[in-house]
Amino acid sequence: MPLPPLNALRAFEAAARLKSFKAAADALFVTQSAVSHQIRHLEDFLRVPLFDRSGARPRILPAGQELARTLSLSFAEIDAACRRIAQARQERVLVIAAIPSVAICWLIPRLARFRESHPEVALRVVYAMHGHEIDFSATHLAFVYADRAPQLPGVETLAFLSGACVPVCSPQLLPAAPTVAEIKAAGLLHDTDRSGWAEWLAQAGSGLDPQDPGPLFEDFNLLRAAALAGQGVALCPLAMIRDDLDSGRLVQLSAEAVLDQFDYYLLCTEALPPALAEDAAAFRAWAFAERDAG
Repeated sequence: MPLPPLNALRAFEAAARLKSFKAAADALFVTQSAVSHQIRHLEDFLRVPLFDRSGARPRILPAGQELARTLSLSFAEIDAACRRIAQARQERVLVIAAIPSVAICWLIPRLARFRESHPEVALRVVYAMHGHEIDFSATHLAFVYADRAPQLPGVETLAFLSGACVPVCSPQLLPAAPTVAEIKAAGLLHDTDRSGWAEWLAQAGSGLDPQDPGPLFEDFNLLRAAALAGQGVALCPLAMIRDDLDSGRLVQLSAEAVLDQFDYYLLCTEALPPALAEDAAAFRAWAFAERDAG
């Protein structure tokens, strides 16, 4: 069976919803006779009356009521889909979530290069908080930190950077190649808890002194700032402080690494509109090229 005429369906749905041929005509910016003609055309197509016209005012019949309910839902869905598509076109913005360490230490210092090479891509960078779920209905790519590859429905997981941590400090705090005792004496700075330094000192053949544990910092960027300020020795992921080491703002005190079971991952939403998928692919390729360039 061929599809019924769309103009007739629109006229009928408006008349049924507004309970008036005249109100439907006003809503559709046509004449009342045009609405009546379209509804008659639809009735001829369906071979069933939709309105009882015997009285002074047309009255919708059961068949018309059933069709009106279905059409109201269908037109609402069509309208919503069109609005979503129009909004997506108007707001073609690639949303990238990043945990604070990646955002501050890796992504933002390099982001100008992406914008220079892809000026057509509009970006929104937001925080992804460690331990909190990411809303991938509103986020297209995300940088996270985890001890195993996240497995999420509809999301591709890519290993991005190592999370292995080494002891570092300001060059004014310690001489090159210090002993473990000198590292401990300089003061230990802890990220969230003291397990990292406990593991590192155990590997180095020493132990964490419970009498002088050092301050805790609830965010890596706070820990890094304390290390840069010369307040002690911190265990930091090499991937996040590479620029600090290259510039001499921090010095690496040992090759002994801990927390190497952790990694940074790039999570990519799989089902994206074509235009956003193109932008996401461009950003993803750029991010890995930047990573491989060191």
